[in-house]
Amino acid sequence: MKKLIFIMLSLLLLACGKKEVAEKTRDTLVIADSANPKSLDPHMGNDGSSLRINKQIYSRLVESTGDMKIIPGLAESWEQINPKTVEFKLRKGVKFHNGEDFTAEDVKYSFERMQTSPRIAFILPPLEEIKVIDDYTVQIITKTPFGPLFAHLSHPALAIVNKKAIEKYGKDYGQHPVGTGPYKFESWDAGDKVTLVRNDEYFLTPPKFKHLVVRNIVEASNRTIGLETKELDIALSIGAVDIENIKNNNNLKLLEKPSISYSYIGFNNDKEVFKNKDLRLAINYAIDKQSIVDVVLDGAGKVATSPLAPGVFGFTDKTKAYEYNPEKAREHLIKAGYKDGLTLTLTIYEGNSNSDVATIVQAQLKEIGIDLIIQSYETGAFFTYTAEGKHEMFLGSWGCVTGDADYGLYAVYHSTAKGAAGNRSFYSNPKVDKLLEEGKVSIDPEKRKEIYEKAQEIIVDDAAEVMLYNRILSVGTQRDIQGLNLHPVTLHDFYPVSIEE
Repeated sequence: MKKLIFIMLSLLLLACGKKEVAEKTRDTLVIADSANPKSLDPHMGNDGSSLRINKQIYSRLVESTGDMKIIPGLAESWEQINPKTVEFKLRKGVKFHNGEDFTAEDVKYSFERMQTSPRIAFILPPLEEIKVIDDYTVQIITKTPFGPLFAHLSHPALAIVNKKAIEKYGKDYGQHPVGTGPYKFESWDAGDKVTLVRNDEYFLTPPKFKHLVVRNIVEASNRTIGLETKELDIALSIGAVDIENIKNNNNLKLLEKPSISYSYIGFNNDKEVFKNKDLRLAINYAIDKQSIVDVVLDGAGKVATSPLAPGVFGFTDKTKAYEYNPEKAREHLIKAGYKDGLTLTLTIYEGNSNSDVATIVQAQLKEIGIDLIIQSYETGAFFTYTAEGKHEMFLGSWGCVTGDADYGLYAVYHSTAKGAAGNRSFYSNPKVDKLLEEGKVSIDPEKRKEIYEKAQEIIVDDAAEVMLYNRILSVGTQRDIQGLNLHPVTLHDFYPVSIEE
């Protein structure tokens, strides 16, 4: 009998040991995002979900780390030949996922293709020529000096693609992406998940996981439940109400970092109703931004004081948020010609606590006589609707992906960027246009700071939108996940992630 008990205990211990090994060597990293990607063609998808996945599939000439430092990518070194020319030495022996060799011709083809994309052309430097010197040397020649060149080149949308793959798949290329990144595309179940597989020939250290699965889970609470049940390894955009639960769960970890993204309520300035500055001011004064930070974010953020977040090059602390002052709001509403109030529509997309923000705004505008209709769309439909300018007001956010004011301001406020490029407020001010153009061509950092400070002051004075908040990023992971350095605009690198030994 004693012998039997000993054998059973031995088997039990062995089984537990095997289970522990299985957990430690699991080969699939499962991540929950809050929305579907729009396109896996990097030159067609500039929304956050698309960029996050495309960053794993593709590589760029240079990359930016979670600390916004520029590091080598497909270019192993570079040299500034003159104020308008940079020469890049490319890595040799790099393969695309379809087996094709990577060369300078791919760089030339990719940048010429980017120039034809209305979604990302605005991110590009002012290109004069992409000059191929030899198979592994290429020059980027700009029309003018361009201060934020390397910051822009690190943007995930400026990915290097393979001509043969694009010609093979044509209009369906977005469902059959081919890059040189750490993960290769395997499948896309629309509305559910994207599955990637490890690129064993990746030019840096290949990922630890054989598969990376990005699941679409809209509700923040369901992402947290997925962590608690171990269905997920990483959950992005943790809801404010779940932060303490994760902190107090010994099986989980909470990672936090101030973001350099900006949330706001945009007005469609092309609509006649919003050409009235007094109405824009009335709405600004009517909204208690701090209450939104306290209630919706549970304090995990700060009221925005500028269209740029602190931490972005060019941010100024000289502008301020419009105070919460219902009395002033009513005065401006009357001056605008709406003493009996009016009805407006706010367009939002699903997820990210957007409905909670919208409900608070709706109640606060009601206090001054504005009836707000909330119109909710799936993410893709939202971006299409607002790009076409069909909306009145919208709940928006903009991540300053490059960490430079040029990207944070030009795409959102220059008149040439109206619509899909980023300026969904259809804002236009010739003075701002001129300043943003000057900021692009200057290579003097101090001069650029002065230029962008002036631009921010004008935009805030115009009450071009309602500045809401800058978030603190919150990401939940299993306790044994390591190596995730959060990117301040959520464009995280997942390939260095591993399981703690």
